[in-house]
Amino acid sequence: MYEDYFGLTQKPFSIVPDPHYFFMSAGHQEALAHLLYGIESNVGFVLLTGDVGTGKTTACRRLIELLPEDIEVAFILNPKLTALELLATICDEFGIRYPEGNQSIKVFITRINEYLLDVHAKGRRAVLILEEAQNLKPDVLEQIRLLTNLETREHKLLQVVMIGQPELRELLLQPQLRQLSQRVTARYHLGPLSRAEIPGYVNYRLSLSGLAHDRLFPSPTLKKLVRLSGGVPRLINVICERALLGAFVQGKDRVDKKTLATAAREITGEKIRRGLSPVIFQSLLAGFLLVLLSALGIVYTLYGSWPLFKTPVRPAAQALAPKVGGPPQRKADLRRPADQSGESAKKAAYLALFRQWHLQYPKGDICEQARAQGLRCLKGKGSLTTLRQMNKPAVLTLLDEKEIEYYATLTSLQGETATLVIGNETRTVDLKEIIGRWSGDYLLLWRVPQEYQQDLKPGSRGSMVAWLERHLTLTQGRVVSAGQDQIYDGEVLRQLQKFQLSIGLTPDGIVGPRTIMPLMAAAGNGDPVLYTAKGNP
Repeated sequence: MYEDYFGLTQKPFSIVPDPHYFFMSAGHQEALAHLLYGIESNVGFVLLTGDVGTGKTTACRRLIELLPEDIEVAFILNPKLTALELLATICDEFGIRYPEGNQSIKVFITRINEYLLDVHAKGRRAVLILEEAQNLKPDVLEQIRLLTNLETREHKLLQVVMIGQPELRELLLQPQLRQLSQRVTARYHLGPLSRAEIPGYVNYRLSLSGLAHDRLFPSPTLKKLVRLSGGVPRLINVICERALLGAFVQGKDRVDKKTLATAAREITGEKIRRGLSPVIFQSLLAGFLLVLLSALGIVYTLYGSWPLFKTPVRPAAQALAPKVGGPPQRKADLRRPADQSGESAKKAAYLALFRQWHLQYPKGDICEQARAQGLRCLKGKGSLTTLRQMNKPAVLTLLDEKEIEYYATLTSLQGETATLVIGNETRTVDLKEIIGRWSGDYLLLWRVPQEYQQDLKPGSRGSMVAWLERHLTLTQGRVVSAGQDQIYDGEVLRQLQKFQLSIGLTPDGIVGPRTIMPLMAAAGNGDPVLYTAKGNP
């Protein structure tokens, strides 16, 4: 209905768990890494829990997309079944034949064991994924444990991934399930998105739906969304979906705070009448409590210069940080100085970027100047997540209230704040300030390995394979070798994919600039970075 009006190709906030929309927040990245590690280790059970609406199912669907081709997967969405029914469902999912109308558990177990032995003989593996696993009864869980008893000297022939609500953790604490609980080799609890991640989540879904800019939900609206949603992705989706419809009906070109608040009230009312889930209700209640606390001045104490209602007009002396080298002071904002626009502002930003590399920027094309000094420049459009992944200082194109471009050089990230240089001023600002003003355009410098001629892809040969081996070894603290043939596959490929996943990249195994930069930073080559591993935001 509203897609054409806003220039969207599809609805961005569907609550269907589509892995295409999987947002790699810090929590989701960690959850996915735990799941993949558990499966790769090929022992025991893997456990992922999380409150309602936090994205467990979407993470699970993304996991299935990333699994190697040599894995047979049985995915059971709602295992609220008896032991007999569950065994029959496992057979159906794996394609195991059994006598029609069979009511014997022994027959099912025999057929499943035969299947697992056959899969192992073919050099393949079997993984059973159970969604909504908190619905499993203790006797059913015990039956699943018995299935995993079949093993070789090195590996279990069946791995089990259990995904469920927090009640699943409590279920596994029961005395009769202690043997199963002891077999859980990887577990992770997925929480809501952080305040800093919510704007990125919203704009990420909008960009995947065809929106060419990120101003459909302005910064004040996103601040309000933080309070109303509590960071629960499903609730964010429902509120944003209704808010877009409301803006469309009113003929507005963006979602303002009033429209968002109205949408949230409508959603809340409907959910209460239909039975609001405890987690979502608590999230909404937490948002309203924060509003109350702000009236008492407590929010300002907790969040420093990030007010929950309206950004106050600050005196100029408070708005700007001190000159470079001055004493530290509290967070500033990103307002454009009167003299910062046009080519002079761009040159000042380039000078600051080159200073981060301890180099001089005379004048002329920045990429030519970088190449002359042994570096390359990379221009693109992305998000703060993109910059975190590459971990290099960058020049950002910002927009003021009148859409006038100006420039800032991002020099470091620390938690939910960032340090930037604008002209001759250094400012420490909340990440929300960057999100509200940044167009998404960036330019950064990076050092190109001598061995790098083109992107290294699985199956390739050459000196770049040896370079990759060295840096993976430095990063992981253990030897990673491609062997005498020096073909980029096998263990080197698997370790590189694991590294890509750990920093939020798609684990496609392709070694290009987006992978080379963080790999060199993790190996500690001495080039400037936005953060160190110890201070990773």
